[in-house]
Amino acid sequence: MNIFGRAGDDFLDGASFGREIERLLWHLGFTAVTNVDGAGDMGADIIGDRDGVRWVIQCKHRVRGAVGAEAVEEVIRGYYSYGASRAAVVSNVGFTKDAQATVERYKALSGIEVQLWSGDELNGLWCDAECSERFGRATLRPYQANAFVVLKHDLTAHGRALLILATGLGKTVVAGTCVDWFLSANPGGRVLVVVHAKELVQQLERAMWRHITKYCPTQQLTGDSHPRHLIGVTCATIQSAVKYVREGYRPGLIVIDEAHHLGADSQYAELLTTCMDAKVLGVTATPWRGDKFDVESILGQASFKLGIEEGLRLGFLCDVDYRVYADNIDWNFVRRLSDQNYSIADLNTKLFLPQRDERIRDQLLDAWHKVAEPRAIVFCQSVQHAERVHAGLVRISMWSGARLIHAGLSKRDRQVNLMDFRSGRAPILVAVDVLNEGVDVPDVNIICFARVTHSRRIFVQQLGRGLRISSGKTKVVVLDFISDLRRVACVLNLRKQLASECDELYLPSSHRIEFSDLRAETLMVEWIKDAADLETANDQARLNFPGGND
Repeated sequence: MNIFGRAGDDFLDGASFGREIERLLWHLGFTAVTNVDGAGDMGADIIGDRDGVRWVIQCKHRVRGAVGAEAVEEVIRGYYSYGASRAAVVSNVGFTKDAQATVERYKALSGIEVQLWSGDELNGLWCDAECSERFGRATLRPYQANAFVVLKHDLTAHGRALLILATGLGKTVVAGTCVDWFLSANPGGRVLVVVHAKELVQQLERAMWRHITKYCPTQQLTGDSHPRHLIGVTCATIQSAVKYVREGYRPGLIVIDEAHHLGADSQYAELLTTCMDAKVLGVTATPWRGDKFDVESILGQASFKLGIEEGLRLGFLCDVDYRVYADNIDWNFVRRLSDQNYSIADLNTKLFLPQRDERIRDQLLDAWHKVAEPRAIVFCQSVQHAERVHAGLVRISMWSGARLIHAGLSKRDRQVNLMDFRSGRAPILVAVDVLNEGVDVPDVNIICFARVTHSRRIFVQQLGRGLRISSGKTKVVVLDFISDLRRVACVLNLRKQLASECDELYLPSSHRIEFSDLRAETLMVEWIKDAADLETANDQARLNFPGGND
């Protein structure tokens, strides 16, 4: 069977060939496989671990001819750049005699053995018994199994279903199970998984691999990727999906990931109107939108809903030790404050003094020594802020391996930094917004909010990075350096919803949310009582707060 192609093959191009190699490695038992192909890749296209051994792989797709010695030189560079123990060059074609001779030369001089896998050998590996039909198939938790049953019923009976599952509860696992069910029931069927951002397309294709057999093709459809065939599972941006639908592409199942981006006047409406015969599954962890659009108005009432508060209360998310640092209040302003009409922006500016980076670092250090096997993410306000915080952290020897991840870095650097964090090589990630959606890092047990955000959606997404349950993890410690009244309202609302009695501000013994400054807590609790809908108010909303006391 010719899966990986030969010279002149019209199915795969260079990028899709690399992804097929990546997928093959997963089925061969590799772990932590990461595609780093692109500018500045240091001679490797794929990095992967198998049985504790790190491999670097150089992928060469050719329309004609054989692969020469330059590919061996490249992968040797990657071998040293990524601290690997094994190296391979893979191609849809064969290799020149010079390539073979270069392999022998490096083996004789330095003991490095570079493997050369041709298209025929790759196809042989794909057909080998060690290449499992499926890998890492998820065992659904009870609530996930319940969600799947309801979604399957609604898709069958109504052609529409909506899953609202908080970050950390496995919404992609449930969605992937639905995709597998649809393809099993409709052999040869087409599935379109659509998202709003190209980066999520890449993540979702990889996520789908875990839920379907190796025989089901997958491809990416974006402004940069134009597959020749849209069979099996196609993961696409909304813009590219609409373009292909206009040209006649018709999937049988449409999965809308991050469905809170779906709006009545958006391209999503055109997609759903044109593909009226398709079943549609919407999936989101955060259904709130700044424009108040209700996703249920299009997809119908949620088939299954489990929020962050209920997930915590029922033990489906790990225990929370939430520490609110609101001890940067300007008490002189509080003393002068009378019953005046201030906007939220005015109050935030006048009420909260700037937090020093040293204060954030010291509290992180204190928490670090009290948590077993600590792994931390620090969320910052901007690229400049993240770089400044990172520079302060790496001065501490045990944090010298801390990594940055933000949109200002190259794709390759973001991928490698995230891979190093997942593998334990990096103790801390200092991030801006690129970890909000689509990234799974279950071992995180310390979350530090060194940023200001009044978006409930962003807050819940970032908090969710630490709520996933994993082996050996007992709780997540959250350090929240608050400087926005809406964030205070959000935290107090979370505490109230977690309480065993709705009108009491205390938590079950497994959870704790407390202020570091009791005086600040008392003030905030009194103020928040008088601020209706403060959590989702805008900057210009004007509020009357009692003043003249402290």
